[in-house]
Amino acid sequence: MTPAADAPRSPAPLPPAAEKTLADLSETAVLGRIFPRLPTASAQLLGPGDDAAVISAPDGRFVVTTDMMIQGPDFRLAWSTPHDLGWKAAATNLSDVAAMGARPTALVVAIAAPPSTPVSVLEGIADGLRDCCEALAPGCGVVGGDLSASDALTLAVTAFGDLEGRAPVLRSGARPGDTVALSGRLGAAGIGLELLFHRGVDALGVPDRDRANALKLTHPTEVAAQLTPVPPIASGPLAALAGATAMLDVSDGLAIDAGRIARASGVCIDFDSGCLGERLEVALGGGEDHGLLATFPPDVVLPPGFRRLGTVAAASASTVGTITVDGAAHDQGGWDPYRGWDGAAG
Repeated sequence: MTPAADAPRSPAPLPPAAEKTLADLSETAVLGRIFPRLPTASAQLLGPGDDAAVISAPDGRFVVTTDMMIQGPDFRLAWSTPHDLGWKAAATNLSDVAAMGARPTALVVAIAAPPSTPVSVLEGIADGLRDCCEALAPGCGVVGGDLSASDALTLAVTAFGDLEGRAPVLRSGARPGDTVALSGRLGAAGIGLELLFHRGVDALGVPDRDRANALKLTHPTEVAAQLTPVPPIASGPLAALAGATAMLDVSDGLAIDAGRIARASGVCIDFDSGCLGERLEVALGGGEDHGLLATFPPDVVLPPGFRRLGTVAAASASTVGTITVDGAAHDQGGWDPYRGWDGAAG
């Protein structure tokens, strides 16, 4: 029905207000919107606002690690939300601290972004950092960082951890006869990456937001394992307390990372195929699950969360650093930042 000509008309909706971008605000104003969203570290003695932060180190020592995420090689904006990026940037660094047997205490975060980036993107990243710390490492917070401009969105996170009086767990302590065990997922992130590269792109192979969102509904576990990993942070200190002889974060692939323990320790690592699941190559080469791979003396009861994957074996001069599966040699495929994926799914 057509309304009468003299019927009252509803006012035309106002156009949405243009969202503020980084170029619209000063660095101080942007920080003023980010800082309230970030978690405060319980070890913080002096937080953001000065030239450097001050954090307590009751042990007299601390562990420190850093990692970068760059738009393009490390993430796609069509696949990851800002919250996802903040979460993953925190999770990957927290996992490296835990792999030393330490408790994460503080993060320093640097972000470089195009000036046209909406401020809400940085707010979303801050929310992801906060939520990850609160979920995986309560008491860990962001104590400082930096903002800059760049053509590609880039996140650089430095993480600190407290050894709490324990010796750090290195990669070089594995001994023949030790049990090889893992805490965390194995292969899910590799499957998620495979799905995104094959079904989260358009006909030209360009990452597509709608297709990625559909995958998040149909394959939530695998896609989340890739975009928002949940490393077993608490397992790191537990492994150290149980007497772990070596440990690392599985970020580049189980085979390549196990090879790093084997080379550092002068041994060979043999995996039991029955412990690796149905998709053997995904388990060995998929990477980015950020589980904790550790070795334990054979008489040690594995701490909660760890499951056996194999055994440390003695090595000759020609087999030091090698990986075998059921006694047969296996390639150490995985992620290399200068070569990409080698032998891994996706």
